[in-house]
Amino acid sequence: MNSTVAGAARFVREVRKALNEGPPAVGVLVIEAEGDEPPVGARMLVHLGAVEGSLGSQEIDRLAVREARALLRAGDGPRTLELTAGCTVYLELYRPADSLVIVGAGHIARPLCTVGSLIGFRVTVLDDRPDFATRERFTEAADVRRVDFTDPFREMELGAGTYVVLVTRGHKYDFEALRDILARDVLPSYIGMVGSRRRVRACFEQLAAEGVAPEVMAGVHAPIGLDIGAETPAEIAVCIAAELVQCRRGGTGAPLREKERVVERWIVRPDEGS
Repeated sequence: MNSTVAGAARFVREVRKALNEGPPAVGVLVIEAEGDEPPVGARMLVHLGAVEGSLGSQEIDRLAVREARALLRAGDGPRTLELTAGCTVYLELYRPADSLVIVGAGHIARPLCTVGSLIGFRVTVLDDRPDFATRERFTEAADVRRVDFTDPFREMELGAGTYVVLVTRGHKYDFEALRDILARDVLPSYIGMVGSRRRVRACFEQLAAEGVAPEVMAGVHAPIGLDIGAETPAEIAVCIAAELVQCRRGGTGAPLREKERVVERWIVRPDEGS
C-alpha cells in the first residue's frame, strides 16, 4: 500500500484479515475534501503499531493516525469527523468478533449457541461425545469440536476477547476446565460455570486448597447468569446471555423501570395538579 489511494482490493483483504484474525485496525476514508488534496476516496488502515496507506500529506496522515488510534483504544463505533478545514473522514473499527466458547454440548448449550450468535459472538462448542458435538445440533456455531475433557483447550487460545461458559454433563469436567483456565497467565474476559451453591462452594474450596488466590476466584461467575427466575434450558440460556452482555457492555442488571422511574419522576398525579 504505497500509493496515495490504496487499492480497493488490497484494502478489503486487509479489512477481512482484521475482522477474521486480527490485529484490530481502523479504516480511514476521505469522504469530503476541498480541491484535490487529499483526494476523496483516499484511504488508510491504522493498527496500533503500523500504518498502511496514505491520505496524501504528512500532516493529514498524522492527524488521521492520531484519531484512528484513539478509536482503537476506545473500541467504540464508527465516526465521522473533520480533520482539517475542508477535509472530512470516516473512521471505522475492524476487529474479530468476541469469541464465546461453550464447554459442553447439552441441553443448555443449544439455545445458548443460538442466542450467543445473535448477540454477536463467534461461538465455538466443545464436547467429548460424537453424537453431541455435531454441526446438525449447532448450526449457528462458527466451530464445533470433539475434545478430550481432560484437556479441552489444548488447541485453543483463550485471551482477553474470549468468553467461556462451562456447562458440561458432569461437574468434575467443569471443575477441571475451570482449574485449567485459572492457571493461565491471561484470563478470558468472562468465565462462567453452572452449578448449585453447594457445588460451587465445594469447587472454590478445592481451588483455594490448591493455592488459587481469592481475587482470581472472585472473577468467576458461578453460579452462572443473572437472577431472572430461569428454569427451562432456553430460559437459562437467556439468563447466561444477559450476563455476557452485562460483562461486555457494562450495566447493573437492574430493571430499567426502576432505574429511570419515569412514572414517579414525570407523570403528575391527578391530585397534584389541583
